[in-house]
Amino acid sequence: MTSDKIASAKNFYDQLGREIRIPFPPRRIISLVPSQTELLYDLGLDQEIVGITKFCIHPHDKCKTKAKVGGTKNININKINILVPDLIIANKEENDELQIKELIKSYPVWISDIKTLNDAYRMMETVGEMVNRKDKMIALVEQIKLEILNNQALQKESTSDVRNAVYLIWRHPYIVVGNDTFINTMVEVAGFTNVFIDKIRYPEITIDQLKERSPHYILLSSEPFPFKEKHQVEFQAEFPDSKVLLVDGEMFSWYGSHLLKAPSYFSTLRN
Repeated sequence: MTSDKIASAKNFYDQLGREIRIPFPPRRIISLVPSQTELLYDLGLDQEIVGITKFCIHPHDKCKTKAKVGGTKNININKINILVPDLIIANKEENDELQIKELIKSYPVWISDIKTLNDAYRMMETVGEMVNRKDKMIALVEQIKLEILNNQALQKESTSDVRNAVYLIWRHPYIVVGNDTFINTMVEVAGFTNVFIDKIRYPEITIDQLKERSPHYILLSSEPFPFKEKHQVEFQAEFPDSKVLLVDGEMFSWYGSHLLKAPSYFSTLRN
């Protein structure tokens, strides 16, 4: 790190409680998290972003031209070294722990850990401060909060029924979303009650176990396993008393500016 960068450096805490020191404001940012990449672009950091993962797809026109440093779980550290970042933004769940520990030896790595909306808001606020976009980020967070509150108000007006649901993220083995996850938080925001709320994280289940829960709704996510119409037909035949829906996984799992799009999507989904 050069002397001028040291003179203008600031300390920040990530969501694991780690203190990191970065040049302020950072000029060469690598994002290893798709939803946080979208957030950085929405803050106008087109020039500062020097590297992203192959799964960073929004905004498409800008992401397709940026250097790719591998996948979220398979980072190419050599490519990162070539890009010489002064800030790397990662996530506890989405990135590989051993690779992140290796990067920490050479670079400032800010790690998010998000399970609730408040975690997402705090992540955005801190990122906004780190990249010198504090005011813009505060306005964005307030807008997201307002959209979610309005959605919840419409939700209460539209129905008082309990909407028990299961959210599947994988097929063979069947893996569902349990408690202590951001997706579970968003399932609740969408107006559903998770029938596997008593399970932690991402439990593997059988069809018989799912039948025992008698979900009103079966939500088949578009990611990480890409459920399609043929899977919807299979589940509907197996669960004739349930409503089987294909859902946009980004709306349930992307934290950051993508949250602005979620409330209207959830309203359409419920209807």
